[in-house]
Parts: sequence; C-alpha cells; structure tokens
Amino acid sequence: MSAPAGMTDRFARFVETFPYERIPADVVDRTKEILYDGLGALLSATSPRYDIGAVLRRFVQETGGTPEAQVFGTDLRTNCATAALVNGTFGYYCDIESHHAGAIMHAIAVVGPAALAVGERMHRSGKDVLAAIVVGIESACRVSYALGGAALYARGFHPTCVAGTFGSLAAAARLYGLEGPALRHAFGLAGTETSGLLAWVSDDTEHSRPFNMGLASRHGVSAAHLASCGFGGPPAIFEGKYPLGHAFTGQWHEGALFDGLGTTFKVMEIAIKQYACCAFIHPGLDGLLDILQTEGVRAGDIRHITLRYPAGGYHVIDGNPLRSHCAQYVLALAAHKGVVDFNDIRHDRRTDPGIRALSERVDVVGDKELDRTYPDLYRSIVEVETSRGRYSRDVSHPKGSPERPLSRDEVHSKFARLTEDVISARRRGEIAEMVGRFEEVADVGDLARLLRRDG
Repeated sequence: MSAPAGMTDRFARFVETFPYERIPADVVDRTKEILYDGLGALLSATSPRYDIGAVLRRFVQETGGTPEAQVFGTDLRTNCATAALVNGTFGYYCDIESHHAGAIMHAIAVVGPAALAVGERMHRSGKDVLAAIVVGIESACRVSYALGGAALYARGFHPTCVAGTFGSLAAAARLYGLEGPALRHAFGLAGTETSGLLAWVSDDTEHSRPFNMGLASRHGVSAAHLASCGFGGPPAIFEGKYPLGHAFTGQWHEGALFDGLGTTFKVMEIAIKQYACCAFIHPGLDGLLDILQTEGVRAGDIRHITLRYPAGGYHVIDGNPLRSHCAQYVLALAAHKGVVDFNDIRHDRRTDPGIRALSERVDVVGDKELDRTYPDLYRSIVEVETSRGRYSRDVSHPKGSPERPLSRDEVHSKFARLTEDVISARRRGEIAEMVGRFEEVADVGDLARLLRRDG
C-alpha cells in the first residue's frame, strides 16, 4: 500500500519521528510544570467533598478490565483506555487545570491521562512520556486552531474534546510505537471517534462537562490501541471527500497545523489557572479583585458591575445556568469571598443574600472591539460602580498566563491547597520530586504508584 500524500501524512510523520532530543530544555521544564499542576487538579477531584469520585469508582468496579493502569486517587487499576477516561474526567472536574487561550484548549486534562495510562501499560520511561505529552499538546492545540476553536464553540462543540482527541491519540501512538500506515489509520479512527457537545451547560451535576475530557482521552487511547492491533481507518482524515474540517466547522486552516511545527511549542503558551471556573472569566476576575484590593472597595459598596468581553464568546459566560461558567455568579462570589473555589461552584452560595443581590447587578456585554484579539486573548474590561465612584480595569493577561506567570512557590502552594484532603504532605513532596526529575525516571509506573489513594 503506498503512503497517501497530504496533510495527514505530514503531520503523522511529525508525531512519529520528532525526537525528545530536539525538545528545548525550557520546554521540558514547562511541560513538567504543566503536568504537575494538572495532577494537582486531577487529584483534587477525587476528594470526598465531591460525588463524582464515588460514581466513577463504581463504574470501574462494575466494568472491570485488565489491571494495567492506575485510576488516580483510588486503589483501583483497570485497562489503560478506561483509566484514561476516568482520569481525564477527574482532570477537568474542578475547572482549575491549565489551558491554552487561543486554542480554547485544556490539553493537559486530556493528554496527560492518556500518556500516563499508556506509558504505564507499556512500561515507558519518563522521558518517553514527556515527549509524548509535548507532541500531544502540539497536536491538540494545532488541530483546534485548524478547525477554529471559536467556530467549534459557535456550533455547540467543545474544542478540547473534538481537537483534544488528536492530542491523546498522538501521545498514545508515540508510546505504542505506531508508525507508517498504522499511525495514519489511528489518526482516522480518532477523527471518527471524536465528539463533545456543549450541552453540558444544562447539567447542574457538573458530571458531563468533565466527561468530555475523559472521552477525548479515552478515544485517542482506543484509536491508537486498535491501530496497533491492525485495525484500519481513514488514512487521510484531514483531507479527502469527507475531511474533519467539513464535518465540524466547515473550515480548515492548514497553516495552523504546520507553522512553526517542531520549532515553537504550544506548551509554552499555556496558562495556569488561579480560579476554579471558566477561563473566559479570569481576566475580569483579576480586574475586579484588583479594584477591591487597591481602591479599598468592599462588596457592600458595589452598586453595579459591567463585564465587557469579546462578542464572539461572551454568550458562553453570560447567564450560563452552570455556575462555573456564569460570570454573574462568579464575579459576585469573588467580590464577597476574594477567591473562587470549586466547592463554592458545586454549592450555590446565592443562599447568601449579599451574593445573590450582587449577582443580579452584574451585566455581561459582548464588545466587538475586543474581538480583534479573540480568542488569542480573552481581553476583558470590568467596570465597577460604587457609592464612592467608578473604577475600571482592562485586562488581557490574567495572573498565571505566560505573560504573568505564577512563581514556583505559587504553583506548589496551589498543588498543596488542592490536594490537602486527598494525600499527605509527604506524598505531595514525593510527587513534586519525581515530576521534577521525570526525564530520569525509568518506568512511569513509579509515578502512578504515588498517585494512588494515600493510606
């Protein structure tokens, strides 16, 4: 069988052949930091405070599976596809994982669980898994750009699920050692499997929202595994009569796949979250909290808040019935508490009359002028009217973005805060130490054992 020429073949060759040795040292370091931060978000979801852990543990127990990969935060092991499903779901549940703004992509929540599950099954080294994560994040973000993340949102698709499937596929394929026709078939199978609707906005259990990430993680692993067994698939999913772009957005930007491929790395553009809510709200949150802190404004002083957000995306956070994506709720909550914790997302704090009243005095306005930099920037203008005057902040880069990075101590403090009721301080130290030298780890199963239930 002759190899098909075209975009799929060219991109698959990058996934297959790009060596760890060509990954710059700063990219390796950033990848380890993003992985570490993602594991903190994932483990937080397994806290007994949240009901999703018990539901997913029951699912694993009832479905069984070859015990080849760890379900993190539990004492359960299952097959690597199911482990990727569950860990991917955990990874996005608390809405505190990192994200790539321009791609509208929560890549580590999808790629990390896939790479660790397959890496454990295949007894791969930390170096192998790091390379797989780098390539996986590249794939997820670039496919999202090629499809148009904003266009996916406009049509009711979740970009991290649709494009993220190709990230988990790329990582899993690296670790399975796929090459040539088998790898191109795996890309085709990933395209056939990919899914993910925004219909979760009406699900107040907050289960189906993170399930999208679990699906993307599992689908990539399943596609790679099937192809490794000899299963066939469309060999040119990015082109042909029924290409991926035609199915999802009706558009395809080939340059987004290849511009800077192998020389610039999307992991360097990822932002680490400070707040447990939709990333779209973070710039406005930073602006609001800065006004409160620097101007001496208290929540009780606020008469009205206006949040101006790009017109192309404001509808996602304007009056969304899901609290994690509702700017009215999140801004009012932050004004009163100074933080946005997922426990305050899961439990409606509008039982507090002050929070309820202020949430009713928050307007979200779509501003076409802000579209000029969207979605690469979530530029937001927050305007606060108080009894003492009016204040405004214009924020393009929230704290935690590459332009305003968190310090090492801040990243570790976040991990400790998220996992304080899940693992011991000693275990936290062991995880941090191992991820810090991950390129030296001979078998990623060593890390998986640290990510089991503590005690």
